Amino acid sequence: MTITPRWRKKIIIIIVLCGLLAGGVFFYSYAKRNTVTVALKSLEFLENIAKLLPIPQDTKKEIDVIQQLTEGLTRQDNVERRYLVLLQNNLELRPGGGFLGQYAVVKIKNGQVTSHVFEDANLLDQRIVADVASPSPLRAIMQIKRWKFRDSNFSPDFPTNAEKAKYFYRLSGGNSAFDGVIAVNADVLSHVLELTGPVTIPGYNKTFTSENAVLDLEEMVERAYLGDDVPAELKQNRKAVMKRMMEILIQRLTSLNNIPKIAELGLNELRNKNVMLSFADETLQTAVASVHWDGAVAREWDGDYLMVVDANLGALKSDYYIKRRYEYTVDFTGKSDIDTGNANYRTASGASENGGRPRATLRVYYNHTATSGNWRTSDYHSWTRIYTPQGSTLNSWLFTGTPQTGTEFDKTVFGHKVDALIGRELVTTLVYDLPTTITPEDYHLLVQKQSGVGTVPFAVHVIMPDGRKLEYVADLSKDLKVEFKQ
Repeated sequence: MTITPRWRKKIIIIIVLCGLLAGGVFFYSYAKRNTVTVALKSLEFLENIAKLLPIPQDTKKEIDVIQQLTEGLTRQDNVERRYLVLLQNNLELRPGGGFLGQYAVVKIKNGQVTSHVFEDANLLDQRIVADVASPSPLRAIMQIKRWKFRDSNFSPDFPTNAEKAKYFYRLSGGNSAFDGVIAVNADVLSHVLELTGPVTIPGYNKTFTSENAVLDLEEMVERAYLGDDVPAELKQNRKAVMKRMMEILIQRLTSLNNIPKIAELGLNELRNKNVMLSFADETLQTAVASVHWDGAVAREWDGDYLMVVDANLGALKSDYYIKRRYEYTVDFTGKSDIDTGNANYRTASGASENGGRPRATLRVYYNHTATSGNWRTSDYHSWTRIYTPQGSTLNSWLFTGTPQTGTEFDKTVFGHKVDALIGRELVTTLVYDLPTTITPEDYHLLVQKQSGVGTVPFAVHVIMPDGRKLEYVADLSKDLKVEFKQ
């Protein structure tokens, strides 16, 4: 399908959602200067194709939801709507995706951008005078006593983070009655460049590719401006390169004449939680929740459950070097394969025989691939939370800080410190007993992926009461449901 000159003025909403990171709201600035409407005429094409081709029902549902989003964002009703955009750098992973360094406020009326504001999160935080106690890991590990906007995404549940971001925005003196909140992770930029090809920006002696863009931008806008001796006005303008890059990327995307690839890009970013959405409009929110684009922690699931949530509290961009994998074993014989002879083995107070309950063993592998420390990385320090079915009880652990047990989102949560050294692989092990509602007869598992963590190799092993072993191996690129046909 060829994009005609008239359609070039109708930028696909997927680009609106997924292209924000490369230049944040500068996309909207570009759109405003060129009288670009925020429309998705091309989705009519996708919708028609979806009706004809034998594609999965889930994908057809996703396309229907995109159509609803398009209609919602392009209403011709003379009402101006405001959206808060959270730009998250997942090279410094946080529970809700990545460190919240910048944000944008965008206003849209009749499908057209009417105004925008783009600002560093630190500047917003300077306007907050309220003394809000920060979560205990921030206090204990980073000595951050006052909780502010830049650390608002400390939950793995995006609806919670969206409300918290609006709360801090209100404390800064702003109007928090937003019609929607959108979170976008740094990985989106690399994925957009995979589609457009390398970009060379006039005035900058640098070509950006999908392999180097995020790191090189980090170098240009961060390293050169470190230190108190750098004038404030220079620090404020350090991200001008991102504006220039975004203008070029938008031009490239709208001239690709390849709507299916652009649509695939957008769908993938929504599926893998690099883009998460929250709307005040109940109809839109119900729609995005129906396809799991709301980034919510599942609460209605009735089987086994697992979510690993890391929070990089080392204040550096070390997650670029961290390669993870998860290995999860459920043993219905009540045993575990933890090495009790290891000197680092620890047993929970009061731990005893599990009384026939299934025993889960979770191993998380952290391979720190950096060869030395520098301004970007050091040893990796994370506050890690393991979300399990409510009623799980801790048995033992290896190579973690002493786990703390809590309850959140109808889940039992084990939180502990992780310290992975440069150039080495750390394997943390957590052993816990699942509730008796998890049975071998109808075993099914939901694994939810943390936003911003990338694709993580995942293996699950289920040992049945008679000793039979069932295995499932996959790449965890999005939420995963595991069922075994017996």
